[in-house]
Amino acid sequence: MGKSTLLNAILEEKVAIVSSKPQTTRTLIRGIYTSEAGQIIFVDTPGIHKPRYRLGEHMVSKARRSMGDADVVVLVYDAAWGWSEEEAELLTALKRLDRKHLVVANKADLVREIRPPEGLDETRWFLVSARTGEGLEELVKAIFDLLEPGPMYYPPEMVTDQPEQVVAAELVREAILHLTHDEVPHSVAVEVEEFRYDEKKDLTVIRATIYVERASQRKIIIGHRGSMIKEIGKLARAEIEKMVASKVFLDLWVKVKEKWRDREGTLQSLGLGADQ
Repeated sequence: MGKSTLLNAILEEKVAIVSSKPQTTRTLIRGIYTSEAGQIIFVDTPGIHKPRYRLGEHMVSKARRSMGDADVVVLVYDAAWGWSEEEAELLTALKRLDRKHLVVANKADLVREIRPPEGLDETRWFLVSARTGEGLEELVKAIFDLLEPGPMYYPPEMVTDQPEQVVAAELVREAILHLTHDEVPHSVAVEVEEFRYDEKKDLTVIRATIYVERASQRKIIIGHRGSMIKEIGKLARAEIEKMVASKVFLDLWVKVKEKWRDREGTLQSLGLGADQ
C-alpha cells in the first residue's frame, strides 16, 4: 500500500521505515506536518490483516482503535493492485463509525488509467504518488478542510515524537527487511540497549540486540563469517547518521528468543504490546 512511504513524502523527512514486505509497520508512528495552514498529526498504523501470532493481534487492534480515535481517517490502497474486498470492508466500517474519511490510491506513477471504486464519492478519492509527489498537495489540503480548528500540539520544527532510540531500532529492522528473505524478516525484533552521545569524539554509540525465533535464522542474520551482519550494520548506520547528524558506532548482537511473537511479556518489553 505504501502508507509509510506516503507519510515520509508528505513530511519530506523519513519518520517511518519502509519495505516491500507486508506488515512492516508494527506500532503507531506519529508524523507531524506543520505549515501556514496549521498542523496535522498523522498516525501511521499497522495494516489490517489476518493475524497468525499475538503480535499480529496487537497490530490489528492498534489499527482499529486508531480508526475510532482519529478526526479524519485516510484509507490508503495500492493503485497498481487495485481496490480489494478488504479495503471495501474497511470503508464500510468507517461509514458505520461515522468517521470523516478520504480514500487514497497510491502509486499513481505505475498506472495509466484508474477510476474511483464503485459507489465511492469522487470528492473523497485521491490518486497520488508518494514517489513523485503527484497529488500530495491536494490531499493535504483536503485533510485540512475536514479538520476542526484546534491548538498546535507540537513545535513547528518537530516531525515526529518518536524517541531516537526507537527510530534507531526501526532503522536496523529496515536494513534486515531489505537484506533478508523468506521467513526471517517477520521473525525479527530489535531492542536498543545503549544509546549515548560521546561529545569528545562527536560519536553516537548504539548497542542493539536483534532477536530471532530460531537458531537457523540467527545463522542467516550473521551470515558467512559475519558478512550479513556487517551489511545490516552498514545500511542501518548510514540512515541513523542522517538522523543524529554525527558519526555512529553501531554494535549489533543476535540472540534467539523462541516464539517471541506469541509471548506477551516479550512483546511488552519490546514496546509491541497491547497498550504500546
